Amino acid sequence: MDQALKKKLQDDPNGLMTYEYIANHMGQVDDIMSELVENIIDVDRTGQFVVSTARYLHAIDREKYAQDIDMLIKAAITKDRDRAYLPDLAATIWGNDYQGRAQELSATDDNFRRIYKRLYPNGI
Repeated sequence: MDQALKKKLQDDPNGLMTYEYIANHMGQVDDIMSELVENIIDVDRTGQFVVSTARYLHAIDREKYAQDIDMLIKAAITKDRDRAYLPDLAATIWGNDYQGRAQELSATDDNFRRIYKRLYPNGI
């Protein structure tokens, strides 16, 4: 990422500018995607744009962006303290029926287990 872009996105107050940059330059930023993901994680305090970016990259190509999505999901678990965005993230990544498959998914996916535990503290 060139220095001008890096400086501009470091001044992003909440992650929206970084999210829009990714969306508006999709296909042209694959070589700097990890830096963009790191930036959005650094600047987003609530998890809103971290979750939006994870959902967007999952919709575009979940296999190609698997590593970036994983980083974003881990950050979302920490940042979304109010659990405002995690339900939508879970439904996007694991399907609308994730609650019915909670035991199966928890056994195979640590991110799912952590999100589910955050959303449903009383367990499966």
